[in-house]
Amino acid sequence: MENKFEPNKGNDIDKTETSNHVSSNKVVYDDLLTAAGELGRYQIILCISTAPFYFFGVFVYYSQMFMSEVSPNHWCWIPELQNLTEIERRKLAIPSDNNSRFGYAQCYAYEANWSRVLETGLTPNSSWNKVPCQNGWEFNRSEIPYPTISSELGWVCDRDSYQATAQSLFFLGSIIGGFIIGWISDRFGRLPATVISCIIGCIGGVISTFARNLIEFASCRFLMGIAYDNCMIMPYLIVLEYISPKYRSLFANMSFAVYYSAMVTLLPWIALACGHWKVISLVTSLPLALGVFAPLILPESPRWLLSKGRVDDAIKKAVTIGRINKKEITPKLIEQFKSSMTEAHEQKESLLEIFKRPILKRSFILICILFMCCVIVFDGLVRSVGQIDFDYFVTFSLVSFTEFPSLLLLSFIMDWLGRRWLTVIAMAISGLFSLLTVFVGSGIQSVIYAVIARFAVNMSYNTAMQWAAEILPTSVRGAGVSIVHICGYIATVISPYIVYLNTILYELPLIIIGVIAWFSVLIAIFLPETAKRDMPQTFDDAEEIFRAQKFWQLPKKKETKSFAMEVNQGFEM
Repeated sequence: MENKFEPNKGNDIDKTETSNHVSSNKVVYDDLLTAAGELGRYQIILCISTAPFYFFGVFVYYSQMFMSEVSPNHWCWIPELQNLTEIERRKLAIPSDNNSRFGYAQCYAYEANWSRVLETGLTPNSSWNKVPCQNGWEFNRSEIPYPTISSELGWVCDRDSYQATAQSLFFLGSIIGGFIIGWISDRFGRLPATVISCIIGCIGGVISTFARNLIEFASCRFLMGIAYDNCMIMPYLIVLEYISPKYRSLFANMSFAVYYSAMVTLLPWIALACGHWKVISLVTSLPLALGVFAPLILPESPRWLLSKGRVDDAIKKAVTIGRINKKEITPKLIEQFKSSMTEAHEQKESLLEIFKRPILKRSFILICILFMCCVIVFDGLVRSVGQIDFDYFVTFSLVSFTEFPSLLLLSFIMDWLGRRWLTVIAMAISGLFSLLTVFVGSGIQSVIYAVIARFAVNMSYNTAMQWAAEILPTSVRGAGVSIVHICGYIATVISPYIVYLNTILYELPLIIIGVIAWFSVLIAIFLPETAKRDMPQTFDDAEEIFRAQKFWQLPKKKETKSFAMEVNQGFEM
């Protein structure tokens, strides 16, 4: 019979049961974050603080396009004819060419004494000798209305591969930066890595303005490439590590949707306002110097602190979150977390273990290939904007604005539809509309198809980034994700040359991009679904994700209650 005079007895039983539950379960840092407040003032302030770093990421990645883009409509400059109108010069000195989409030769002019031609009124004909451009080129200023390094140095005709070469060396720098900055982040912390990458990017951008040839420009952009991704991804990862699992997908994509898409949509008009490629370089590189203030507005990564055995410092971060969110982490939960961390350090494993397990090796290789495909399609579509016969700056803004609605939509459907089928559908759509863009010709219809293709690949690109982290076990997640990103950097070295193939066949780049998108669909089908599942803690957990898969199965609603909430509630009673 229940004793009515022992009102606390039930609570004592609950505490005992919770205590037993704690003793038989491990507490991970995500449990502390959950107890400190899953979505509160701290997380909102932290996400706002990362805005400048998303802007830096846009500056580093896209600025070179506006510095080196050149009008495809160009012809030889004849100084003696400078007093004639543009149309008169072209009609008089430039041979016709039915193989050119503009109807005239872009790399040759008639050989003549042009002063005598003007005096005598001679009219050139097809029998006159044709010679390569001797004095540079004229460019259609209605397409790119300011001087770029390509127009100043004549990177057209026999030097039309220089843009692709400079861009590839930029991405080669990003590969080196992935290893160097990655090593710094593991050795000294995410914040020092952020500061150093921003400083290197600032220096590379500023000295680019002094470049006088391809070697000097490519060397400067190689230096700038070291900062690519790192100046943005390091703060991005820090934020993810301070957000509980429940809201991680939402915050991961919402920050990109708001900050990244806003700046990339605005960048073409900033470039137009600058009016010269050197000014663009300064405007998009000098702000990176503000990265030195990162330690004043961002906390250090808790995962890095834990990897260095600084458990107490990581706990202080969680307690600070709880204080700002007006939540309290119970001492017992902290004690259990310390105990779990002691066990975790004893079970540390190497990334090489992945290659000893056939199932994990297959998934790791597939996610690397998938991410490379997503990067090639994404970067290829970005660089193919010039192939769409429409206003370059308007098209770039329209296509880039797709980042916002696509990532906003992604935030809400990623967990519902799942990583696998979302990627399959998105890449199939992107591939289809990349090919359709080729066959509809010029005008607004081609712009609409390009917008749809970019909208779809935005979703799959960001899904693949998160998917990679969710496939790998905790002990090797950091190193594994770094390798996946380095594979993406390798892909970006290839993509400028894919776009360059338009000099061979104008439609070829978008055809290749469409085929690669469809190939990635096949890759995604064979990867495991990770939506609404706990991220694997061990190699065995990661393999179990595969074994539990059913091909047509959509993610099921996760019903398990957060262990941290159970513990915290138990000890607050």
